Amino acid sequence: MTLGEVTGYAPLVVGAGLVLIAVWAVVWLVRYAMADTETRASIRQAIRVRRTWKRLAPMAGLSVTDKTPPALTSLTNTDSKPPRPRVLIPALKVTPDRFGVVVRANCLPKVSLEEFQKAAPYLADAWRCTRVSVVQDKPGQVLIRGVRVDPLLTPTTHLPSGLAPEELVRWELGLDEYAQPVAVNLAEVPGVTMAGLPGFGKTSTVNRFICDCAPSPAVQIAVADGKVSAAYEGDYADLVSRLFAFVGDDLDDANALFKRLVKLRRDRSAAIKTVLGRKDMWHVGPSAAWPWTVLIIDEAHTYFRDHKGSDKESKRLAALAAENTRLVEELVRKGRSVGILVILITQKPTGDAIPTSIRDVCPVGMSFAQKTAEAAVAALGDDIRQWPDANPTTLQDPAYVGVAVMNSPGKAGFTRLRTPYVEEEDAARIAAETAHLTTDPAALLAAQLPAGIDLTKYDGYDEGEAPLAA
Repeated sequence: MTLGEVTGYAPLVVGAGLVLIAVWAVVWLVRYAMADTETRASIRQAIRVRRTWKRLAPMAGLSVTDKTPPALTSLTNTDSKPPRPRVLIPALKVTPDRFGVVVRANCLPKVSLEEFQKAAPYLADAWRCTRVSVVQDKPGQVLIRGVRVDPLLTPTTHLPSGLAPEELVRWELGLDEYAQPVAVNLAEVPGVTMAGLPGFGKTSTVNRFICDCAPSPAVQIAVADGKVSAAYEGDYADLVSRLFAFVGDDLDDANALFKRLVKLRRDRSAAIKTVLGRKDMWHVGPSAAWPWTVLIIDEAHTYFRDHKGSDKESKRLAALAAENTRLVEELVRKGRSVGILVILITQKPTGDAIPTSIRDVCPVGMSFAQKTAEAAVAALGDDIRQWPDANPTTLQDPAYVGVAVMNSPGKAGFTRLRTPYVEEEDAARIAAETAHLTTDPAALLAAQLPAGIDLTKYDGYDEGEAPLAA
């Protein structure tokens, strides 16, 4: 091909390049126009991050000087002067969202995770972010999260899809202070404690849990709500049709429910090898025939508090409360392997509200706003004293309604997160659509047992026995 022919194609190449640029510009403008106000601001922020990076990086100590010239430079150097050293700057990929930007940066020699973490305050100032975090993304790359709008101060809502979750036991809780999703895996978890002042989001968080799980037949839920006396009252009224059992603040009713679930636990333990062929339900996972059974005890102190007095009724109630403690403790200590989870909710989870024999066995704990350091320690453990910025006593402002603190799964410290609000109408819709899935786990178990086997005679067996032969 001659030079003239190559030159003849030049207008076509230039034209194609201009068309691509025009298409890219149209796509970018459409995306910008369709975005909400916050996302538009983040898009502009992303442009500023890219435009200023080459100048900012050396000032923030995020560059390195390469004194060894490339091979091509050495070959083409015709004078006696050595080539000038090159300044290397990490390459960036910037993605905006409504809270800020997500930046992935390549590491260089002497510019790695530690250097980026030290520079985080400078990056926050330069990028006009509320806060910046830096974590390892993958070998040779860091993930920088810069939030322009504080997610903890931005109320959010959750619209239940009405579809069965892909991972039933993955509890989606909300967004952390860097707008990253927070979830906890509840497989093999026997108990969860949730604490906080009234009106700060405890029950709404549990309502989301129920709404997200409700479309799956592999979960059955019972509720004991100490705030109300009847099922049509209170926060769970819209969800009752999806609960296989509900009791209010009557200690006799609650005691009967706890005994019923303890019997289910014992029956499941007796039958698990025969029905599932395993000693641990989680080795096969929950199913419609052997559902994950969740007991939610709201205002738990109602059922456990010691009743003072020498009169006959006070003594009777005190005995009921003591038995309730024993029954729920058995569920938490021994219910994990047969697929039973207990979620305990109270305002101040001190030993008189949730007995320590129950509370200390629950591996997952979270707390909304608290008034005292004592309550924060009771909810999250003594380690919270070492993390003053995460202490729930700092969340008493009304702006923090819906904000909680929880143990960080798999790492040191605590996570602050914003939980979304679920509208009452949406909760009622989900309950109505999924009411046909509600069934008693005990009836399901009885239907799977071989003919002629009666579990009632095994009610008093000891843990570890195998009373049924396969």
